[in-house]
Order: sequence, then structure tokens, then C-alpha cells
Amino acid sequence: MARLGPGDVAPDFELPRDGGGSISLSALRGKPVVLFFYPKDDTKACTEEAISFSGLADEFEAAGIALIGLSPDSVKRHDRFAKKHNLTVALAADEEKNVVNAYGVWVEKSLYGRKYMGVERTTFLINPDGTINRVWEKVRVAGHASEVLAAAKTL
Repeated sequence: MARLGPGDVAPDFELPRDGGGSISLSALRGKPVVLFFYPKDDTKACTEEAISFSGLADEFEAAGIALIGLSPDSVKRHDRFAKKHNLTVALAADEEKNVVNAYGVWVEKSLYGRKYMGVERTTFLINPDGTINRVWEKVRVAGHASEVLAAAKTL
């Protein structure tokens, strides 16, 4: 699937989330949404990213911005991950990989010459009307959550 960009309509989804229940993009219509895709729970960079976003969760909430982390991990893994690191950000479980494919972030990756499919760390800032405002591709974790918060506050 082609990568989505600014001006594109963000594909809707409803997925199970950590702590039970589900989360959907359409239920958040009318407020900005930060949707960050990450490869795997409890890996170094993914943990740093989730902790960074969780550390700013109150500021996102105070600004009226919804915050969702999404990976192909199961809800059970998300629950363990959130508990272990005291995460406060909602974690959506895309085990069927429908959403990562719809957003174009399920890509061929390479590590030490070995090719495999995986999630490319990407963050989408979604306008209240459901269109994509901005995309951060191949995210470097350091300072990223703060940069996204600053951009989201301008909406």
C-alpha cells in the first residue's frame, strides 16, 4: 500500500486496546489525534518512545489531543508492556496488520543483510476532520514526542 501523506483521509479503524475495550479513530473525530506506529513492545527504542509519549500524556490531554500507540503486538503483550513501564498512552493491538497496511507502514526492512517485513516507526498527526496534517517517517526517538506535541498544539 502507498504511504499516506498530508491531506489524505486517515483510514478509520477499531482495534482492541490495552486494559480492555477498543479504540477507534472515528470515535475521536472532532479532536486532533497523534497516532504513532512502533514495531514491538518492550524493545529499547519502542520502550523509550512509549515512555516519552506517556511522560507528555497530560500535556496532550490538556491540549485536547488524543494519543494512540499502535503495533502488531497482542493486547496481552500491551498490558504487560504498559504495566512494566507505567505507560499511560493508549496502546492499540493490530495483530491482523490491517491498520499498519492501510497506513503504509508495514514495509520490507533489512538488518545485517537479512530482509524481513516489519513496522517502520512512523507518527501521524491527524486533524479533527480526519485528514492527515503531518507525517514523521523513520522516527528517531530522542525529542520526538516533544516535537509532535508542539506541532499538535498548533492545530
